[in-house]
Amino acid sequence: MDQNYGQQVNPAQMASNYDGSVLGFFGVSLLTSLLVCCTLGIATPWAICYLWRYIISHVNIDGRRLTFDGNGAQLFGNWIKWLIFTIITVGIYSFWVYPRLINWVAKHTHFA
Repeated sequence: MDQNYGQQVNPAQMASNYDGSVLGFFGVSLLTSLLVCCTLGIATPWAICYLWRYIISHVNIDGRRLTFDGNGAQLFGNWIKWLIFTIITVGIYSFWVYPRLINWVAKHTHFA
């Protein structure tokens, strides 16, 4: 049950927002792109986790901060599986990869 049930909540605290900066997002995006390029794609799961950690750490929902606890090692096995399925199906499975990735990210996203 919600801990604020039955209590008066300030409407300003109920606002949801993203408080990250354009420059910060650009920097993280550039860093993750370089990481993927320099490792020829091997570090993609770590780069994805780093990017999502930055995004999610700057999100407030109803005044509560979100956190992301996933890491590249946890994602690596799924990433290899998805890559193999995509190769076997000549790219058709790639349509299922992004929804599965978003589901994985959601499972590792929590309120702080």
